[in-house]
Amino acid sequence: MIILPGLIDPHVHMRTPGQSYKENFSTGTKAALAGGFTTVIDMPNNSTPITTEKLLDEKIKIAKKQTVCDIGFHFGSLGDNLDEFKKVSSKAKALKIYLNITTGGFIVDEKVFESICKKWPKGKVIIVHAEENILDVILKIGNKYKQKIHVAHVSSQKELSIIKRAKKKRWMVTCGVTPHHLFLEKSDEKKLGAFAKMKPALKTRKDQEFIWKNLMYVDIVESDHAPHTLKEKKSHPQPFGIPGLETTLHLLLTAMSKKRLALKDIKRLCHDGPAKIFNIKTDKKTYIEIDESEEWILKNKNLKTKCKWSPFDGWKMKGRVKRVFIRGTKVFENDKILVRPGFGKII
Repeated sequence: MIILPGLIDPHVHMRTPGQSYKENFSTGTKAALAGGFTTVIDMPNNSTPITTEKLLDEKIKIAKKQTVCDIGFHFGSLGDNLDEFKKVSSKAKALKIYLNITTGGFIVDEKVFESICKKWPKGKVIIVHAEENILDVILKIGNKYKQKIHVAHVSSQKELSIIKRAKKKRWMVTCGVTPHHLFLEKSDEKKLGAFAKMKPALKTRKDQEFIWKNLMYVDIVESDHAPHTLKEKKSHPQPFGIPGLETTLHLLLTAMSKKRLALKDIKRLCHDGPAKIFNIKTDKKTYIEIDESEEWILKNKNLKTKCKWSPFDGWKMKGRVKRVFIRGTKVFENDKILVRPGFGKII
């Protein structure tokens, strides 16, 4: 058995409140445990975006009754709620800003981003969805105001190259990549169709290999868990996003078996990095046990996420989460959840 500290995913979309038919805090955190994650942080682009203290409090209230693992929350802004920042600074783990089109059309431009940087409390992270066309400008604005900027779901050679330059200048910049950008590429869209539609879009093999070769510049592997129903994914227009909580670690373990990365890399990317960046206290009694030799086939029907599908359906995996402990309590064993909704803490 391999033992790792309980993993942390700082980038999930639990869809509640507003779209609980896709996922809720109970089903989503059960999926987290099955994937070895003991802490997740939920994004603010709900159907009604979380842009006020009142909306954040309501969301937390729902989560307290449903979650089976620990959970935190990011706050949102379109630049019209700057007075709310101080109210939520102790409740939100970070501020999430969208500078490219994605689910919900929750987007701002660089001028609004600058006004946000002026007001967001120093020392608290700003997460940006900023792709190739705008990333360089956004990092310069963040540095101008001495803000900690985390670039989510880096997907291309150009984006990671921009981040590498910023890091070498000692700007306060960190970044994450998703498993789908590490394990899928643009050519997979032909086979997967809508199930490969995501933001940022899948890139070329060249982009993917560049990220793998420069993994030392990446701080986090984040699932960007974004469940939609099968019906929605097959409809038009098709929504962006795929579920990922149950596949992230298992894909990385499989890659480890092929010598693409080491166990210490998984620990750095899925525990140490997120804990440091988002100031998350960890507990030695919170850990996971993995059978690194077990070979198994991922099947949609066995997933705990409410949407019950994955673009990795049918993939052969090596290494599997067997048991999960949170603060000394066994919460998951052999694919079974052992605690009731409400067990998890709000972080």
